[in-house]
Amino acid sequence: MECSEMKNLLHKGLTLAAGSMTLGMSLTRMGLIVVLVWIGALKIYKYEADGIVPFVANSPFMSFFYKYNAPDYTKHVNPEGAVVPANRAWHEGNHTYPFALGLGAVLVVYGLMIGLNPWLPQVAALGSALVVIMSFVTLSFLITTPESWVPDLGGPEQGFPLLSARGRLVVKDAIMLGAAWVTMADSAARYLRSRS
Repeated sequence: MECSEMKNLLHKGLTLAAGSMTLGMSLTRMGLIVVLVWIGALKIYKYEADGIVPFVANSPFMSFFYKYNAPDYTKHVNPEGAVVPANRAWHEGNHTYPFALGLGAVLVVYGLMIGLNPWLPQVAALGSALVVIMSFVTLSFLITTPESWVPDLGGPEQGFPLLSARGRLVVKDAIMLGAAWVTMADSAARYLRSRS
């Protein structure tokens, strides 16, 4: 292929990509809605509520929701899918499940707010702004939650910057932060256009 043909092909590809902004924004918004509503709805399940305990218990912003202080939870961790009655009883006393229900409801509401963009873009902009704030709080778990890093179990690979499974779950919120910021700006611009 000649150089001029390659440049022409590149130009066509970039023109196509540049014209797909509306599709990209729609996919970004739908992605936020799906993630927020789905993960929020999962909070009704006890395995999901159990899984967020290390993040909440160690957070200076959220630990007051629980009865017991960190690291008490480490003795009551339920592996996903396992039911240990004594651990479930501890979580009941810790207020793990009511907190998870409340958090799940908040996530679902944020997702629904973002979904109102075609009709109430100002509400969608607020929903996205709340997700931006939430993402900063969630990303703080990388600092506050010891389980975010590979633990010292005798091997040479441990600690910062080696993310554990929990840490890899949290760091993905950097994407949510960016997506929420973009949808916030888009919804705000849509609202301002409708007012002028």
